[in-house]
This record gives sequence, C-alpha cells and structure tokens, in this order.
Amino acid sequence: MEKIEKKVIPGWTGRCYEDFEVGEIYRSRFGRTVTTADNQLFTHLTLNTNPLHFDEEYARRTRWGKILVNSTFTLALVVGMSVPDVSERAMANLGWSEIRLPNPVFVGDTLYCETEVLARRKSKSYPEAGIVKVRTRGVNQDGRVVIDLTRSVMVYKRAHAPSEDAFPKIHEEKDG
Repeated sequence: MEKIEKKVIPGWTGRCYEDFEVGEIYRSRFGRTVTTADNQLFTHLTLNTNPLHFDEEYARRTRWGKILVNSTFTLALVVGMSVPDVSERAMANLGWSEIRLPNPVFVGDTLYCETEVLARRKSKSYPEAGIVKVRTRGVNQDGRVVIDLTRSVMVYKRAHAPSEDAFPKIHEEKDG
C-alpha cells in the first residue's frame, strides 16, 4: 500500500503588521447572541449597580421597558469578536477612542462586528512591531449599529512574531 504524505495545515493565527492594508474591511466570522446570563454575570462582576441591567421590574418603568445590556459588555464582546482579524498577533492594545453607542442592546440581540483598517505605521520605539489604527462597528441582527469605536493596536512584524507552534507531538503507541 502506498504511503500518503499528509499535509498539516495550522489554524488561523491572525494577521501580522505586513498583512494590514488601509481600506480593508474584516467582518466577524459569526454572530453572538447576548443572553441574560452574559449580562447579569458581567454586570455583577464589574460591580455595576444600575438596576437597569438586572432588575426587570425597575427596567419596565424606564423608557426601554426592559433590561438593557451593560454597554461595557457590548464593548468587550465586539472588541473580542474583532481579535481574530485585528489583534490575535498583537504585542499590545494601545487604546480605544471615539466610543459611541448609537442604539441599545437587549438580551436576545445577536451582534456582529466589522473592522476597517484606517492607518498603519512602523513603531518608532519597538522596531519589531507596527501600529495599526482601526474602526470597529458592532451591529445587531437588524443591521443597526450598536457600538462604533476607534482602536490602536501594536502588532508584531512577521519576522519577530512569537512562535505559535504549541501543538504537542502525537505519540501513536497505545497505553497498556
């Protein structure tokens, strides 16, 4: 029987500085539906005491008429959704700015994210990296923008990126 040479293809490991082009737009691979548990856990973990995020009776008496998702959860989720495209190979996040929340997020909403590359430049203080500035928008299932922000990330240049080859050697022998 002829031995077949197997080709191992690693999973996506993110973009290095050289991979970013101004004007490119990256869209998240999938959406994420926000649950009551997400909102309550994040709200209580961060000690946010606004009852609009966890008290249904209180929330019914507000303009929204129901529980509002904690806006910092929305920020964390949408930035997290952009990580595979923007900062999986980052050396550091440098900052977020111009954060706007034009529409509310409610439990049950499904969020998606898209990120546009606004600028890129070599780092003056870290020659092994470059700085990428992006605009990230989170949209709900109806296409309404729920968050819009600008983010700056220091990303490794390919020649200096840490190795991601952490996959263990597979031993084919069987245990006792």
